[in-house]
Formats: sequence, structure tokens, C-alpha cells
Amino acid sequence: MKTIQKVNRPIALPLIGLVAVWSIMMFANWFSMVSLESYESIAKPSVYFYLLALTVGAFSALIAHGWAVKALAEDETDGLARAAVRFTVLAVIIGLAATTIFALTSFLSAFNFSSQSANVGQRLLWTYLPILLATGVVVYVLLRAFVFRTGVAAADGEDKPKMSERQKALALGYAVPILSTAFAIILGLFVYDATRTQLDTWVWVLIIAIVGLGVIFGTRFATKARQARVEVARPKTALAAGAATVNFVLSIIFGTTVTIMAFTMGSAAIGKLQVWPAWVEGTNEQPMPTVSAPTLQWWVQDLSLIHI
Repeated sequence: MKTIQKVNRPIALPLIGLVAVWSIMMFANWFSMVSLESYESIAKPSVYFYLLALTVGAFSALIAHGWAVKALAEDETDGLARAAVRFTVLAVIIGLAATTIFALTSFLSAFNFSSQSANVGQRLLWTYLPILLATGVVVYVLLRAFVFRTGVAAADGEDKPKMSERQKALALGYAVPILSTAFAIILGLFVYDATRTQLDTWVWVLIIAIVGLGVIFGTRFATKARQARVEVARPKTALAAGAATVNFVLSIIFGTTVTIMAFTMGSAAIGKLQVWPAWVEGTNEQPMPTVSAPTLQWWVQDLSLIHI
């Protein structure tokens, strides 16, 4: 009976967490409508309720995953324990995906309103801080679920074993791309708020450059973890392969995004050289556009960024 309870707990906890997530989000929706007239457009207290809901869901899945792994370690032939591990892994992935979408949505929505009337404290509280907290949740849950659980548990009375070089590289392989992306979007928003000019292209180039470096270093750490030797008969490299796969997918997304941005921004930069004359009433002739000569400002602000 005791073993059955240990297997049932990791299956029940994510479902309980899902109910809690739904409840908090419903309250957040209500609170958002009630407080709509009480706060300025930039102040959105409900964003923290949404973040709280996602955090509850992610951590409930993380705790349940730990229980499931422990139950399977006690009896590797238990089919229900194996199913519980797969179920909790799926719950963890869904929680990570939802929290990541929340962070990206917060970033993109920050460009949808003018922040000229908002001070630094307001932007930090309602825009930057939720993104940082969501990133912290993603990194912590990811590492605890798929990296640190691979360590050997210490016996009672013994010191906790230190992280191996492979674990360190594996953790960096997962965390570096995520942290670099979070840093890039925070820095991009900061530059956008500070300048409030038409140099939006610089902001995007800065973002993709930092993300690209994060993917490169993440791939190197993942490769190091994959090639590391472990003192067991049959080394398990599935997690290292997973980190390498994450960075490989990010590399493809990064390359595709940069290519699309290069073509789009390049066409827009060339289009800025075309000048349409003012329409003169009473004439039947169709005014023809002219092409102005490239200037140094045009090279710096528009075209030069496409080649970086």
C-alpha cells in the first residue's frame, strides 16, 4: 500500500497544480477587469498573478517529477512508476513552455504602448521584473528536473556530492542560451526606452547578436558534456544529447530569423531612398518618385546593420 501511495502522489500533484493554476488565472482575469480604471496603462498588477499561476504549475510538476524518479529508482520494474515519470516529464515541459511564452509575450507587449510617460521604476516593476522572474523559474525548473537529478544521492550523514565537470557543462549547456536570451531582450527594452528614436534596427541586431553568442557557447558546453567521461560502466549521454539538440534547434531558429530580418530590413532600407513628390491638386499627371542618393546617416542607421 505504501508503494502504491508513492506512485500515486506524482500523478495527482500535477493535476492539483493544474486546478490551482486555473483558479489563480481566473482571479487574475477578474482582477485585471476590476483594476482597469484604477491603474495607468503601464501598471498591470495582474501580470504577477499570471506569473504566480505558471510558477505554481511548474513547481508542482517539478516536485512530482522528483517523487516519480525516486519511486522508479526503488523499483525499476514498476510500470506505474515508469508511467508516472513520463507523465511528470510532460507536465514539466508544458510548464516550461507556458512560462517561456509568458516571458516572450511580456517582451513583445512592451512595444505596443508608449512608455514616454513611464519612469524607470514603473518599467522595472511592470516590464523587466516579470521577465526576469519568469526566466529564473524556467532555468531553475529545467536544471532541477533534467540536470541535477542525475547526481548520486548522498547517504545519511555523508556530505552531499559535488557537481561533476559533466554536470557543470550540462547545466551551462541548458542555461546559457536561456539566460543570454533573457539578457538580450531586457537590454533591448532598456535601449528602446532610453533612446525612444527610430534606431529600432540597432535594438534587434543587438538582441540577435547576444542570442547568437548564447547559442554558440551553449553548444560548446553541451558538446563538452557529451564528450565527458563518467566513472560508470555505461555512461548515459541522453541528457547531454538533449542539451546539444536544444542548441541545435535554437541555431536553426536563430539562422532563419536573422535571414528573414536581413531580407526584410534590407528591402525597407532600400525603400527609404525612394522619395514620392507631393501630390498637386488639379493635375492629371501621375507624380513619379525619385531616388535620393545614399547618405552617411542612411548607411549607419539603415543599411549597415543588415550586414552585421
